[in-house]
Amino acid sequence: MPLTWIFDLDDTLHDASWQVFPHLNQTMAHYIVEHLQMDEATAHALQRDYWLRYGATLTGLMRNHGVDPRHFLHTTHALPLLWGLLRQDHLLRNVVQHLPGRKIVFSNGPQHYVEGVTRHLKLDRHFSALYGVDSVNLIPKPYRKAFRQVLRRERLDPRYCIMVEDSLANLRSAKALGMRTVWISKTPRKPGYVDVRVPSVRDLVRGCRSL
Repeated sequence: MPLTWIFDLDDTLHDASWQVFPHLNQTMAHYIVEHLQMDEATAHALQRDYWLRYGATLTGLMRNHGVDPRHFLHTTHALPLLWGLLRQDHLLRNVVQHLPGRKIVFSNGPQHYVEGVTRHLKLDRHFSALYGVDSVNLIPKPYRKAFRQVLRRERLDPRYCIMVEDSLANLRSAKALGMRTVWISKTPRKPGYVDVRVPSVRDLVRGCRSL
């Protein structure tokens, strides 16, 4: 059976930590300040707490404050403000293009963000499907229910899937479901549920020969 590569987006297919994440953290904090009537320091602390506890800030806001998820996602991920924060990477694009098998993006970002970022980075043509958190009933990774939705909708056998991620929590879930796992990290050691560690997607071909 042909392989399917399932890629995370942020800090996997592009360097979100450079400018995108700081921008999104600020827009989310501003949203919390405005809608929950908090000061900015408390909003940042709440945002981080929910991200660590639930895997996504939105999940905590929905569960504990009744925040409208669609309004939150579209307000905090306004695409025109992001274009100048994205770095083009021609080498990475070439590596993705020439990987054998199907390729899918599965992100905790909203669908319009996943589509917009991959299109702006000229990566969209190389993927057969794109999934944001609002395409999997607002269930974020690392919840296995989210992974199962993608597997079911794409009719994939997890034994023939390779999850490429920067998040260990997400890779742990993917491995538990039977996928092979690739960790995007410069950390020298890797946990047992990671099959391969590479510094960048640019190193996938060389690093994944053992998969």
